[in-house]
Amino acid sequence: MRAPTHFISMTTKMILRTQPVTHSYLRQWKERANQIPDPELKCQALASIEAKTFHCEGGALYGMLAGDHYKEAIRFIVAYQTISDYLDNLCDRSTSQNPEDFRALHESMLHALTPETPLSDYYRFRQEKDDGGYLAALVQTCRDTLRSLPQYKVAAGALLELAGVYCDLQVYKHVTESERLPRLQTWYDQHKASLPEMSWYEFSASAGSTLGIFCIVAYLFDPSTSAKRVEDIKKAYFPWVQGLHILLDYLIDQDEDLEGRDLNFCAFYADNDRLSERLGYFYTQAQQSVARLPHAGFHHLINRGLLSIYLADRKVSRQKDVRRIARDLLRLGGLQTMFFYLHCVVYRRLS
Repeated sequence: MRAPTHFISMTTKMILRTQPVTHSYLRQWKERANQIPDPELKCQALASIEAKTFHCEGGALYGMLAGDHYKEAIRFIVAYQTISDYLDNLCDRSTSQNPEDFRALHESMLHALTPETPLSDYYRFRQEKDDGGYLAALVQTCRDTLRSLPQYKVAAGALLELAGVYCDLQVYKHVTESERLPRLQTWYDQHKASLPEMSWYEFSASAGSTLGIFCIVAYLFDPSTSAKRVEDIKKAYFPWVQGLHILLDYLIDQDEDLEGRDLNFCAFYADNDRLSERLGYFYTQAQQSVARLPHAGFHHLINRGLLSIYLADRKVSRQKDVRRIARDLLRLGGLQTMFFYLHCVVYRRLS
């Protein structure tokens, strides 16, 4: 399966190939989650699949980069994203706000990328422990995929780097409210020298996406993938594509997060004009940075797709300031983005 470089081609392959495979794997994990003995862990595992299926659907698009091996790539993507969504639910709904607990849970995301590392007791700091092997099975599925890829060694460092900042973010943003900003700002200071000019909250947003990991793993199915290609992907996706991804996610969740007193990185901009300007800048930088990658047209579509998918969400229409920012971003994305956006609007209404 060749990576598509046109909206129609991508949509067709998404509907006919990637989505059926994605939903098949998700059904298997849902069946496994239904067997979890602990009621709280079972509830959160099932809830994460039900509410966040679109995360796996979007991530699975990267399976197209794996050619004929797209099913194996999607198997990894669905398992890894399911770990991410499950742990996010456990941390969001934790009563302890214990950073040691959050760190232990997220060891699973690092172990999923290191096939030879012994598994841990990821629940060792919490009362709910018996998941019937659910989390370990997700981890092992990812490891089995990577173990089968001869090119894995050229990507191991980059994958762990992206996963490392992701796990750090999940720990720092879920601790008790009074500790969140100091921890996040100190963490940013430790990385600032290696980053393009950006704020601590933009760095945090860039760390919160799994897209770079999915992209690299999909390319590992190509035997010609080199360490340089992996490094180029990492630099293109982190911070620009991943930052665009998560800032858009936070953009549409502003009212919801304000009501729930949840941390939202878009709330730290001086005003909506600055927020709109920086989102546009992240989009422009994302488009420029992926232009140097193989299948550049595919990656350009992904960036336009991020604008379209998030800005077509019903939450946008309920927030006046977000509607204005959405109009600015859609204009920036051009006609192809607008066409994709209208498709997403129709798809959401029919769904």
